[in-house]
Amino acid sequence: MPHRDLITLTRMQTGQSGQVAEIRGGFGMVDRLNALGIIPGKRITKISSMFARGPVAIEVDRGQVAIGYGMANKIIIQLDQTR
Repeated sequence: MPHRDLITLTRMQTGQSGQVAEIRGGFGMVDRLNALGIIPGKRITKISSMFARGPVAIEVDRGQVAIGYGMANKIIIQLDQTR
């Protein structure tokens, strides 16, 4: 069954969780996100985001990280199933 719940981190709602499916960026951005613990397969939760393309706060490995809108827009998330 294909995964239909793939969205960018910026489109997630506050409180939603999911796994990082893909990072669509260059080597520098991927390395920076890896250093923050954001890698494919990692489970994250969106904590908050600012209005008008501001930073996005997420929880990774029980720690909170804020990343810029442009970077967050290149992180593809597989949303957790809601039943």
